[in-house]
This record gives sequence, structure tokens and C-alpha cells, in this order.
Amino acid sequence: MNKKLLVMTASVVWSFGFAGVASSATLAEAITQTIQTNPDILIDANRKLSVDEAVKQAKGGYYPKVDLNLGIGREWSENISTFGKPGHDDILTRRESGLTLSQLLYDGSATSSEVNRQKSRLSSASRKVMGTSEQIGLKAIETYLDVLRRGELLKLAQDNLEAHDKTFGQIKVRSEGGIGRKADLDQAQTRLSLSQANVASAEANLRESNISYNRVVGVMPDALVKPTPVDAPASVDDALKIALENHPILRSAMADIDATRAQKSAAESLLKPRVNLELGTGWNRDLAGVDFKNNNAYAMVRMRYNLFNGGSDKARISEAGIQTQEAIEVLNRTQRQVEESLRLSWNSLLTAQDRLPKLKATAEAAERTRDGYIKQFNIGQRTLLDLLDSENELYNGRANYLEAQYIDLFSRYRLMADLGRLLETLGVASRVEAMEGSAQ
Repeated sequence: MNKKLLVMTASVVWSFGFAGVASSATLAEAITQTIQTNPDILIDANRKLSVDEAVKQAKGGYYPKVDLNLGIGREWSENISTFGKPGHDDILTRRESGLTLSQLLYDGSATSSEVNRQKSRLSSASRKVMGTSEQIGLKAIETYLDVLRRGELLKLAQDNLEAHDKTFGQIKVRSEGGIGRKADLDQAQTRLSLSQANVASAEANLRESNISYNRVVGVMPDALVKPTPVDAPASVDDALKIALENHPILRSAMADIDATRAQKSAAESLLKPRVNLELGTGWNRDLAGVDFKNNNAYAMVRMRYNLFNGGSDKARISEAGIQTQEAIEVLNRTQRQVEESLRLSWNSLLTAQDRLPKLKATAEAAERTRDGYIKQFNIGQRTLLDLLDSENELYNGRANYLEAQYIDLFSRYRLMADLGRLLETLGVASRVEAMEGSAQ
């Protein structure tokens, strides 16, 4: 039996380390690792950084623009300047150089609206990073607890196998001594084989949990520490109030509405004139048939006003208005999803709390029954089948109680994620990209 346990232990150790570097971690350390390396979170983090640059682009509209132009080529001219020349025309090498500065004075709030739109997009992207961090963090907790749960289930299966192996040894001694029936030995062998199959299945489940952990966290698990339960809000109504005020995905959807409203304001600016201050100077030669310098400098206030654009501008305004309504409905849908998830988490927690004492009592009663059956079996008052059934009842009772404990534990963390406070509860710092604020 010791040899069998040694082989099973070696199998478990191999299952932890066969697909990558193993990592010993507390739950908070595992979540920190996940936040810093998980691709789903990094995708949103990089998207936020790109929007940060978009804010800077939009703010560029407030600053002056300076253009330099240079040109050289051949020009044919026929005008009053060339009238006195043979053929009344001339071909000269035209040279141009100029410098123009343009400063926006008025654009119907197009630039400020675009800045506000990009700032709202930035706020949405920041909150999306936080929301994804909470969601992936919860997934990491699920895989973390799953590794622990299946490790404990494997230990229960091994204990059950050890008990069956011991009983089989006793029956075998009796059978070989002529005081036991062969049918009892066959029955014990059948139950022993089933226990061995249960251990093999538990080992496979643990390996699958390790693989899932590695996919989410980025390393293989090793020596994980079972976390303590976190406190839940006093009532589901209190929890829902916190979620509607704090959930990052909801706040991201709100920022999206602000972005579409700013986009509509920018579209409306197309119906207004645009005024710029322009300063320019040019150094030219051999222009328009004049074989001499043609230099100039100017300062002008220039207005440009589009009078007709085929109805495109009005359609763009209508499009932005419809997009705003779409964003509002996305928010409404998100609110319903958040409420549904929170209520499901609350229900899971209540169910687990209701089942835990009952399942604990069941497991304790099964243990007392098993102990009593062993004594009665030894003095011939119980059959082998009674004894083996009591062992399986104990195994199932302990497994069910263990499952309920982990359901209760995960439900609490899931509830924290529904509140948008998972990382805060664990004391894990969020990514810098999740911090709200606009580019400088």
C-alpha cells in the first residue's frame, strides 16, 4: 500500500510541473501575476494606451500649424509680362519657397468636441481595463480554488482506496485461511478496483485544473494556500446598490454615452464656419514669366464656410444621435447583466450556506456509521457489503461537504467581482492603465 501511495504522490507532483514552471503562491500573488501577464488584460491595456495617444492628437487642434513648402521646375508663361518677348511667351525655371503659420480661432467647437470625445473614450477604456482585470481575476480565483478542491478530492479518493485496500487484505487473509467465502473476496476486489479507478479519475481532474490555471495565471501551480472566506454585504439590495454605483463595466458604458454625445457635437460643428489666423511669407523667382524675384508676406484672418455638402453633414449628425441611443441601450443591457450575475452569486452563496451544516452533519454521521460497522464486522454482526457501503457513504459525504465549502468560498469572491471590488478586497493593485485620467 505504501508503494502505491508513493506512485500516486509522484503522479500528482508530475501533474503540477509537466507543462511549465511551477509557482508557489497565495491567492493575492496569483491574481497579481494574472493582472500583469494575462493576454486578455494586456489587450485592453494596450487599447487604452492607444486611446491616450488619440487624446493627444485631438488636443493638437488647439495649437498652431506651420507648413514649409519648396518647389522647383519649368514654367511656360504667356501674359502681359511676356508680351514684349519673341512669340509673346517665355519659359523660365520657376523656384518657390514659403512658410505658412495657421492658428485656429473658431471651428464651431469641433476641436473641443473631439477632445471631449477622446477623453470619454479614454475613460471608457480605463474602466474596461479595470473590468477585464476583475473578470479575469475572478477566473484566476476559480482555477486557483479548483486546483485546491481537486487536490483535496484526490486525497479523499486516496484515503478511500487505502480503506478498501485494508479491507481487501483482511478478506484475503480470511479466504486463504479457509474461514472466508470466495464471494466476499470477489466483492472486495470489485470495490477495490472501483476505488483505484476513482483515484485515477481524481488525478486526471487535478491535471486538468493545473492546465486551466496555467492558461489563466501563466504558470503552473505549486503549494497553493487555501484562502480565508471574505465577508459578503448585509443584503442583496445593499450589494446591488454598490454594484450599480461601482461596477467598472457599467462605468465604461456610461463613458461611451458621453463619447457619442461629444461626437454629435463635433458633427454639428460642420454646419458652422471655420475661422483661422494665417501668417505667411514666400521667396519665389521666375514666376508668371517675370525673370526676377517675387517675394511676399501676409497676415490674414480667413473664414471658410461650406454652404452645401449634399446633405452629408446632417446625416452625420443623425448618425451620431442614433449611436448615442445605441450606447444608452448598451448601458441598459449591461445593468441587467450585472444585476443578474449579482443575484445569481447571492443565490449561490445562500444555497451553499444552507447546505453546509447539513452536509457536514451527513459526513460526520457517515464517519460514525463507518466506525461502528468496522467494529460490528470484526465480530460478525455486519457483512462485508455493509462495511464497504459505509466506506463509500463516508467518501461521498466528505466529498459533497468539500464541494459545498468551495462553492461557498468561490461565491463570495464572485460576489466581490459583481460589486467591482474584487482586486480591492484582495489588496491587489490594479494596472496603471486602469487609472482614470486623460493624456497631457
